[in-house]
Amino acid sequence: MPEKNNANIGFEKQIWDAACVLWGHIPAAEYRKVIVGLIFLRYISSAFEKRYNELVAEGDGFENERDAYLMDNIFFVPEKARWSVVSAAAHTPEIGTVIDEAMRAIEDENKTLKNVLPKNYASPDLDKRVLGEVVDLFTNMDMTDTEDSKDLLGRTYEYCIAQFAAYEGVKGGEFYTPSSIVKTIVAILNPFENCRVYDPCCGSGGMFVQSAKFIQAHSGNRGNISVYGQESNADTWKMAKMNMAIRGIDADFGAYHADTFFNDLHKTLKADFIMANPPFNLSNWGQDKLKDDIRWQYGIPPAGNANYAWIQHMIYHLAPNGKIGLVLANGALSTQTSGEGEIRRRIIEDDLIEGIVALPTQLFYSVTIPVTLWFISKNKKQPGKTLFIDARNMGHMVDRKHRDFSDEDIQKLADTFMAFQNGTLTEQKGFCTAVSTETIAKQDYILTPGRYVGIEEKTDDDEPFDDKMKRLTSELGQMFTKSHELESQIRKNLGAIGFGINGQ
Repeated sequence: MPEKNNANIGFEKQIWDAACVLWGHIPAAEYRKVIVGLIFLRYISSAFEKRYNELVAEGDGFENERDAYLMDNIFFVPEKARWSVVSAAAHTPEIGTVIDEAMRAIEDENKTLKNVLPKNYASPDLDKRVLGEVVDLFTNMDMTDTEDSKDLLGRTYEYCIAQFAAYEGVKGGEFYTPSSIVKTIVAILNPFENCRVYDPCCGSGGMFVQSAKFIQAHSGNRGNISVYGQESNADTWKMAKMNMAIRGIDADFGAYHADTFFNDLHKTLKADFIMANPPFNLSNWGQDKLKDDIRWQYGIPPAGNANYAWIQHMIYHLAPNGKIGLVLANGALSTQTSGEGEIRRRIIEDDLIEGIVALPTQLFYSVTIPVTLWFISKNKKQPGKTLFIDARNMGHMVDRKHRDFSDEDIQKLADTFMAFQNGTLTEQKGFCTAVSTETIAKQDYILTPGRYVGIEEKTDDDEPFDDKMKRLTSELGQMFTKSHELESQIRKNLGAIGFGINGQ
């Protein structure tokens, strides 16, 4: 099994194998729903069975009591929805009906999931022999680490999108926020009990999963946060509802999916913490119909890019001491087009930008665009100052394509923010610095961290200059000699098969 980390979920191969079994048997647009639904069933059953066996061993007869599971934030699974029932029917013609009935049984006992779970497994379009093979693959998945804080459903969905994007002709990866980034935002914002947490483009709900886990880890009750979210994509909205249910998080995502700009489902909400990863550089977001909107306190965002519409929407929903942590494409740091520079200037002059963190590439699963974390706060602890961090060299590669932050990396960023807020920051060339609003103004209100943190000072290796030059020129000469030898060999080999090279 692959190493578990923030970038991977640990059973990618089985998901890929399941997708390959389905490939060619159902429309490409449907396989994700099939896989995500089965992941949901398998996941809740794994957590349930673990607790069930513990209760049986205790011998008090509580193994069938719903409250014995809910008190530990474990989803109670009705008998006909348990994976043992599903797996036993894997190679019967009724397997699709068994899975659909499992989904209905869960919805009957959990009203917040009504009409949310996929119930398309009995469809004549889905080959039941193939479905049985997929069920077998999921039966063999190791999900014993069911208390992990990862956004399992979102990550699974993202994996499917990334693998088949070329076939489907869609661009994936914009709603799913990698665990490294979520953990960093949460660690820096430091949410507390009895707070209101909001994500206006919540995707599969990963921000809330980690927020609840963070509060629980710091001796709080994960149930003592009020969660508010909104999502415009119907499938992703359903996934977020599923994600909250399996985590025991009571969330208000509205009665339906809806566009945040045109139908703000939480108009009167003033949140203590807002965490978001809005779609990067969203165009055609409806500016022409929303020019007089009350949310544009700092200027009307341009029609061709919603970045500053998202920022202003979040500021509008902040409580008097509220904080925002959001992910934005790097262009928002410096753009001057279509009035964006003026909007940024007004936000900076209103002393709302508390910190900017430049992130390394390859943290996202399927997009490579460079991004930055913005931290916006009302009633900042260090008025008139902004913290800049250049974290582009942080993290480590977990495979050829994906970078991850270790817990130590995340703690370093959180500690740097805390030191800044407490007035004890030790500035580090090339990594972090605190800058006054006046200094930012002199830089035309551009927020690119590299402008302020400078270049890291290199340690002198104590090798005398003359000695170093002799060594380097000697090494260069050896390379030239080797290159000539290779050139001669290539010419000789090509000539032997009748392809001579003209010229020197």
